Amino acid sequence: MLKIAAVIALCTTGIAIFLSSSEEHKVPTLPETNWGPKKNVKESTEIRPFKIDVPAKVLDDLKYRLTHRRTYVQPLEDVAWTYGISTKYLNTVLDYWRDKYNWTERQALLNKYPQFITTIQGLDIHFYHVKPTNLPKDKNLKVLPLLILHGWPGSVVEFQKIIPILTKPWPNQNFVFEVIAPSLPGYGFSEGAVRPGMATSQMAVVFKNLMHRLGFEKFYVQGGDWGSLIAANMAALFPEKITGLHANMCVVLMSASNFAWSIIGSYFPSLVGADEHYSLYYPFSTALSTLVEESGYLHIQATKPDTIGAALTASPDALAAYILEKFSTWTNKAYKERDDGGLTEKYTLDELLDNIMIYWVSNSITTSVRLYAENFNSAYRALKVDQLPINVPTACAAFPQELLLQPKSLLKSRYPNIIQYNIMPRGGHFAAFEEPKLLADDIFSFVKKTEELKAKSV
Repeated sequence: MLKIAAVIALCTTGIAIFLSSSEEHKVPTLPETNWGPKKNVKESTEIRPFKIDVPAKVLDDLKYRLTHRRTYVQPLEDVAWTYGISTKYLNTVLDYWRDKYNWTERQALLNKYPQFITTIQGLDIHFYHVKPTNLPKDKNLKVLPLLILHGWPGSVVEFQKIIPILTKPWPNQNFVFEVIAPSLPGYGFSEGAVRPGMATSQMAVVFKNLMHRLGFEKFYVQGGDWGSLIAANMAALFPEKITGLHANMCVVLMSASNFAWSIIGSYFPSLVGADEHYSLYYPFSTALSTLVEESGYLHIQATKPDTIGAALTASPDALAAYILEKFSTWTNKAYKERDDGGLTEKYTLDELLDNIMIYWVSNSITTSVRLYAENFNSAYRALKVDQLPINVPTACAAFPQELLLQPKSLLKSRYPNIIQYNIMPRGGHFAAFEEPKLLADDIFSFVKKTEELKAKSV
């Protein structure tokens, strides 16, 4: 058996070495596409203050729908959330949403930080812009711009707890952050494209232009989920703009070479630097099985986004079921064995409902899931932006409950300048929402290293 394994590993090694010597890809020049409904109108550069203000009729309609929802089919005996969300617990959440959730108070909390809207490439883009306040006068603190990007099924709600941590001075740090946290196009209060073609690279162009509008020609960028891919593509396409890239979902798409090295690591983990944390990456079959089990939604959204969008737009309870199931298993895979899905281990029901409300009141679930179709279609993949190397200083925070983790050695094929790779003590997919202090610690650590490298190179 060992001989067979050795032969397989050696053959796979040869294939991997051959495949890893592929030609370099040219950086494409992406057009400054107008994605909005008004194509031939001069774009306003105004930055307009914004506050969330949901009309009473929207809230009344929501309460009516929650009150008059249909009776659900009972879950099978003793299956918890292994068949998807438990309708027993879903009823608990929906009753809370209808009877106890106070949108007036929650809206006020979401309006706590300054928000704005500006038009970029034909779309109104919503963003938080939070500057540090009450800085000590006796310290010469640098204020560094930091763009932070969310993903699906999240929103800017994910950043409510990390923003105050990032914008206050820390002991032994000579810098603090000025945070820009936008809603992705088509998410929440940012308009969605009216024509096809807006994938993560096109969003990278939008956010590069947003930062330019705000007066930042060079900045740090951080992201998770789609935000990590957009941030990575910004660094690949516009390296002169990005001081450093921090991601809590560093992923190299499963190319033939990467796949081969992943198999090699199953047999010889030392070759991919996975000895100490083997259980995070292997057995490879377990990792693949988890991806298959958790990615059914992805296939639907990448092929028929408007169909699932129509179903979720029509029903707040359907929207809640669809999104909450992701917050259960993507936070911790073991939570699907619990009757409550483990939802309140890391979040409150209010926080989870805040996120769902953003989708509901803005009617943005359809435009949000279209990103999957745009990013996985053949026209976008032909650009090969996801294969471009990222040479700016990079940090990868590996949270142990993330859906897919890859050893640092495998990430190097796209991120050759990783200066920080930390296995975090706990946490899953929604790092800023689950573990804001841990994530902020890692961001500060990375930026300190990057600033020190910059100082040495001067």
